[in-house]
Formats: sequence, C-alpha cells, structure tokens
Amino acid sequence: MDVELRHLRAFASVARHRSFSRAAEELLITQPALSRTIAQLEGKLSVRLLDRSSRHVELTGTGAEFLVHAERVLATLDQALAVVSHRVTLRLGFSWLLPDPWAQQTVSRFEETTGATVALTRTDDPLQALGRRALDIAVIRGDVEAPRGARTVHLFDEPRIAVCSEHSDLTRFGHLDWRDVQHWTLVVNTVSGTTGPWSWPTDERPAQIIETANYDEWLETVAANRGIGIVPEVAQRRTQHPAVRFVPLTSAPPSPVSLVHFSDAQPTLIRRFLDAAAPQ
Repeated sequence: MDVELRHLRAFASVARHRSFSRAAEELLITQPALSRTIAQLEGKLSVRLLDRSSRHVELTGTGAEFLVHAERVLATLDQALAVVSHRVTLRLGFSWLLPDPWAQQTVSRFEETTGATVALTRTDDPLQALGRRALDIAVIRGDVEAPRGARTVHLFDEPRIAVCSEHSDLTRFGHLDWRDVQHWTLVVNTVSGTTGPWSWPTDERPAQIIETANYDEWLETVAANRGIGIVPEVAQRRTQHPAVRFVPLTSAPPSPVSLVHFSDAQPTLIRRFLDAAAPQ
C-alpha cells in the first residue's frame, strides 16, 4: 500500500480536532485538499476511518484502532527528526545592528519550534555573501536589488533619524527636515547603507557626499565631524559612541526591512524561519 506520511498526518489531525476545518488550519492546507487526502487514505486502505456528518466528525471503530498506530509512527518519526534537527544550522546574515526586538523574538521562536540553530553572521555585504551561498538568508535594509533568482520578503519599515558629531552645528537644531538634508555634507555607507544620494530626486540630493564601505567607517566618519548621517532609529538605541548625537528627522520616508533568500537553499528551514519572522 502506497500510504504516505501526509496521509497519516492529515488523518491524525482530523481525528484530534474532530473537524476538517480546524485540521486544515493546523496543516496550512485548504479543506477540499484535506478531504481529498483523507479519501485517498481510506481508498488505499479500503476501509472507512471517519464518519462524517454536516455537524461533526467521529472515528469509526477501525479508525480509532488505526489512529493508535498512526500516532505511534508519527511520534517515532518526530523523535528521529528532532535528533537530526539539533545538528542543523540556518545561517542568517546581516550588515549591522539587527532590528530589535524582532531579531531576538524571531530567532527564539524558530529555534524553539524547529530544534535547529541560527548562526548569526555579520558581513559588510550580505547580498554578496548570499550570492556566494555563504548564507542561507539575509536581513537587508533599504531598497536594494536582490541577486538573480532570489526572493525578497518585506517585513516592516523602520523610521529614520539623523546622526552628527557632538561638534556639529546640527546639534543646535531641534530637528532636521528630510528636504533640508541637501544643505549638509552627507556621509554614506555605499555597501549596506539605507540612505544615500539615491534616496532623493536628482535636484534635491546633497551637494557633498563622503563615501564609506561599512557601518564602522560610517560611524567614525560622522563622529569626526566630516558630515552627517541618516540611519534607522534602532541606531539611537544600540549605538554607544561618546562623540555622536542623534537629531529627530522629519518628513523622511521609512526604511524597509526585508529578508532575502534563494528558494533552493534549505527550503523547509527557510519556510519555518519566515513563519517565525512574520510580524506578530
């Protein structure tokens, strides 16, 4: 008999919930698809496992007996998978400061539900590392072009804030308007920064740009009063630098946060990670 695990899982779920609709929700499939799966199982076994009516679902005598063995098989399989999952690692890449508390909550949910481990990898260019398959999935800020064949999943948007040196004239202002940034020298992280000259129309871009290649270079250049910077607000909570100050930024568009991955890289683990990553 060509009975598959999906048949056993479908049957066990319906038997446990006594409902096709609730079982379909648990299994993340449609109710018609679930009904077809149960019908396939009963057809392969040539027995009736469930008594259906418009109001409820009950096990037949044979179904109750079969459920005991089906649950035993599924439990044994889950135990075997748990042993393996503890040795499985998902490589998550990022360029600087993971969003909080999203990152901590997501990693915790994923590891608790899968038994797998998340390896956090900081790299100046997560998309390049993803293209080399040095990562399984990457946290990306800003509007960027993903590698060919990769999928981008938008998570949420972060508000922006201005950053300057403690000696900058900007510290005398209560805020900075997005349209006035063009009058300041802007320090840009060209590799993984979220704000650069590309963020404005050509005629509204800052006249003077200083380029850096990573977050640390960007931060130290701002601290040295070479210019101002603009980053997501998470930097204000997480950056401890005695020589920089943060200034509210008004009228600024938010900075998108996304996950980028290839569909053929650990698809099951990535799907579970995306489930854990979805805003609650």
